[in-house]
Amino acid sequence: MSQPKIIDDKWGKEAMMPTVEFYHTAIRRLVAEKFAASGKTWEEAVVDPSLELTRSDFENIEQQLLATGYLFETSAQISFIEEPGKYKPVQGVGDSGTQGKDDQGRLIVGTGDNVFTAPDLEGTARFVGTVDVVMDMLINGVPEGTIAIIDDSGGTLTAPILEGFAGVVCMGGTIRSHLGILTREYGIPCLMASELDGLVEGDRIFVEYSKDAANAYAERDDAARALIVKIS
Repeated sequence: MSQPKIIDDKWGKEAMMPTVEFYHTAIRRLVAEKFAASGKTWEEAVVDPSLELTRSDFENIEQQLLATGYLFETSAQISFIEEPGKYKPVQGVGDSGTQGKDDQGRLIVGTGDNVFTAPDLEGTARFVGTVDVVMDMLINGVPEGTIAIIDDSGGTLTAPILEGFAGVVCMGGTIRSHLGILTREYGIPCLMASELDGLVEGDRIFVEYSKDAANAYAERDDAARALIVKIS
């Protein structure tokens, strides 16, 4: 990523992430330019409302970042739907299926952290990530045996229909996220922080909800993650 630079020892080391460094550097430069052009002392400048950064300033910096070819990560597909020029598509879905097979020869299409131990479940994968899908299920009912595939960990979008899901697989958050707490309270089996590959709408899947609940304070252990396998 090409990014502006201000070489100045007073700023210390660079930010840990290139996007943060890009914004910090661009803002420092803009403030310095505004200050220099004002002809004011620093004491005068810091109380002058005409020198405040505006929404337009921040939008221009964002456009500079996007012009480098950078795209923002997204935790919800609605961001990509509304502004595809700014966000990467939601990853982890499709038809590649590169995670191997389980001991029964079934295609592994994902893994996740189990919120609480429950019986294993077979059901139909249905992607629930937009208001239109939620409204349809709210009006017409959640199809029986739905294992909801959710890309955002907030839980707010699906709250009105949460009780209708047989199970949940969420691609974001942790077992301590809002959705994890809600599903545990409602007794709906749920995997959080799931990584998917090879799963498409309507697939029949088996989810290993009987796996021990994930330890929220432990480092990631791939062997402890529950499997999601494709049946048909």
